[in-house]
Amino acid sequence: MLDLVVNHTSHLHPWFQESRSSRSNPSRDWYIWRDGKDEGRKTPNNWRNNFFGSAWTFDEESGQYYLHSFLKEQPDLNWRNPQVRIAVAEIMRFWLERGADGFRLDVPHTYCKDQYFRDNPPFFQREKIEKGPRFSDRLFMSNVMKLLSLPELQVRKYNQHQPETHEVLRLLRTVLDDYPGATSVGEIIDDDPARIASYYGVNNDELHMNFYFELLHCRWKAGAFRRSIDRWEQILPKGTWPAYALSNHDVIRAASRYGGGSKGKKRVRLLAMLLLTLRGTPFLYYGEEIAMQEAKLPKDMLKDPIGQRWYPLHQGRDGCRTPMQWNGQANAGFSPVEPWLPVGPNISQLNVADQEKDPQSHLSFIKQLIHLRKSLPVLQVGDYKSVDLGSPENVYCFRRQTTQGKLLVCLNFSSRWQEIRLPQSNKQYRLVLSTGLNGRTSGSSFKPFLYPDEGIIVEETQERIDGAGKN
Repeated sequence: MLDLVVNHTSHLHPWFQESRSSRSNPSRDWYIWRDGKDEGRKTPNNWRNNFFGSAWTFDEESGQYYLHSFLKEQPDLNWRNPQVRIAVAEIMRFWLERGADGFRLDVPHTYCKDQYFRDNPPFFQREKIEKGPRFSDRLFMSNVMKLLSLPELQVRKYNQHQPETHEVLRLLRTVLDDYPGATSVGEIIDDDPARIASYYGVNNDELHMNFYFELLHCRWKAGAFRRSIDRWEQILPKGTWPAYALSNHDVIRAASRYGGGSKGKKRVRLLAMLLLTLRGTPFLYYGEEIAMQEAKLPKDMLKDPIGQRWYPLHQGRDGCRTPMQWNGQANAGFSPVEPWLPVGPNISQLNVADQEKDPQSHLSFIKQLIHLRKSLPVLQVGDYKSVDLGSPENVYCFRRQTTQGKLLVCLNFSSRWQEIRLPQSNKQYRLVLSTGLNGRTSGSSFKPFLYPDEGIIVEETQERIDGAGKN
């Protein structure tokens, strides 16, 4: 799958060079140009970009402002222009004809903008528009922004999530539908799950999948993960397919986010079991296969504009973008020359070459989970339902089920031994896999308890005879 970034292009792209060459150029309307207010002294409206500063930059040569939702070097395409839609559809066909399996669509919720270019309302009015943080939280953030002399926060009501975006995505879906097996996944960013789910469309006619990023921000509590997943499963339109991720290029790596060290090692195994047993498509961020950790970089090594601008308040996203650690040699085997970022920590233990030799390594565990997904239809297409087994608050259990089989997944988010109360039925239970290195062996009769920080997959097998196998 390819990353399709078509909200914007580079300011060096031939399309933009043509567009900015003159107001009368036929490609002028491929981008969003507007006259400024007060005889050009002020920006066309108050929209701010997603990093820092105004979303408008003045172009001296043509005497107008152009819009950029991100950096000024990334001018936004005008998706209201039919020629832009045709051009992007042609790009998609170009890659699909060459065997691409589909696309990850970068920020499609920003494609279309309000046709009247109305000002966005300030953040403190958010409650009148949509569900948002408590007033005390909003007031706190407003005061922090003032103390730091940062621009006023605003609700991006008019420069993202416009109704016309759904029309665009339906068009792109028709392109994908011409190539059997081709798929798409959207990077829709919003704090309202229902809005994210709306990009599946009506009768699943827009994106095939949408990332559900709430899991990236869950506290280390079983209830937090359970509530997030249950809510997403309930909100998703009928017949649609979830997409889950626990790390990506914008957040601290999970192995560091949840404690690091030996604690982090246990926790990422638990998360790996969660990710690879849920209904839907799991997405592993590179390095998660070996539990790569976040790199802490000094300011002079940062490449990310956010880190360069706001360090040390925000250290940027470079820490999760360091090169893949293939071995314990120079540059972690990524390159014979110095890469754009230094390699991350602990390359002597966290590298592919060494973990491939260790049957107890995180990489070996990930391979076991992937093998299970490929070999057990219940993990591919089975229904999902969270279950209450009388467990303590910090244990999350759910069942995957088809007419051919049932699996029970139990995840202990606590550092204590926990008992599980299995349903009183005439079934036996067989341990399929455990995250721990605690002596449990696959295929053994399941004992209804969890070790600290342990996750297990249990298969419900044949009926018991004469009460045999009772726990």
